[in-house]
Amino acid sequence: MKILVIQQKMIGDVLVSSILCENLRYAYPDAQIDYLIYDSTKTVVDGAKYISNLILFTAKQRESKWELLKFILKIRKEKYDVIIDPYSKLESWLLVYFSGAKKTISFEKKGRNFIYTDVVKRRDDYNSNLGTIIEQRLALLEPLKIDNRKVTFPTIHVSEEEKQIANTIFEKHAIDVSKKTVMVSIIGSEQSKTYPNQYMAQLIDCIAETSNVNILFNYIPNQMEQAKAIFNLCKDSTKKAIYFEVIGGSIREFIAIMNQCDVIVGNDGGAINMAKALHKPSFVLFSPWIDKKGWALIEDGITHISFHLQEFKPELFENKTPKEIKGENDFLYEQFVPELFLDKLKTFLLTHIG
Repeated sequence: MKILVIQQKMIGDVLVSSILCENLRYAYPDAQIDYLIYDSTKTVVDGAKYISNLILFTAKQRESKWELLKFILKIRKEKYDVIIDPYSKLESWLLVYFSGAKKTISFEKKGRNFIYTDVVKRRDDYNSNLGTIIEQRLALLEPLKIDNRKVTFPTIHVSEEEKQIANTIFEKHAIDVSKKTVMVSIIGSEQSKTYPNQYMAQLIDCIAETSNVNILFNYIPNQMEQAKAIFNLCKDSTKKAIYFEVIGGSIREFIAIMNQCDVIVGNDGGAINMAKALHKPSFVLFSPWIDKKGWALIEDGITHISFHLQEFKPELFENKTPKEIKGENDFLYEQFVPELFLDKLKTFLLTHIG
């Protein structure tokens, strides 16, 4: 049997949908299970032995109709028996429609149901703590009658070589490994998902005051200016605990560094999901315009915990559409003051760091 899972989106989605591949491997141990993803997200599933082949969708296919056609013909030539397409965007449904696969699965979506042999209705009434996103992905296994879900959360695999790379980085920057290390996701994937700088600095000060730890920042080089602004807002005593220049030169290097850390704190996003896939405790802040229910993954209130302004000030969200909430995002962020949750952050740190 040949199976293709398509997930043309960003890191968090690629990680979540990887559990489809892993469950398929348990159900069909001898099958060819391929995973089609953007080339920019490849590194989060490198080393996953349950995947037979990674098929990379590049900018070349996205930007050229001729290259897209050639890619569609390449997929058709593989003669897949089953295709699972969680996101169902233009690029993927063209691949599915012309694939010739006997069984094609996606979510119910008006105007596109005819493309798939099986469509699954999205639900949001799950009672588990896995998170709506994960429960919905696992529901895509139902048309294959896979009821025994062996894997309910993704895992990132870190090689011994990568662990040594992280050790070398810690040694180079003279990070005291006798202390615990906190990774802070200081900047979101976009500004509208980024906790205000002055509030983030207060959060970081709280970490330094609560526990004697090393503090690392998660940011990418083009965010250096904003990262420096947050650093400058921190107290002088806090700055001494921050190793500002220790950032990964690639996603895999970040993963290796994160694997050396003990917990992650900060903005929801790809870094948080990677840390969770490394089994690191997480304390997460959601942007006011984001629906927390979908991405509050494997939360138990102890190891993984998150907060949204609506939990503290529900009156600010009453009778407002998602569009209206997003339009007021900056104002709502200003109301999401650290004092609302700092006591909970201290409890989290004392539980996992001491």
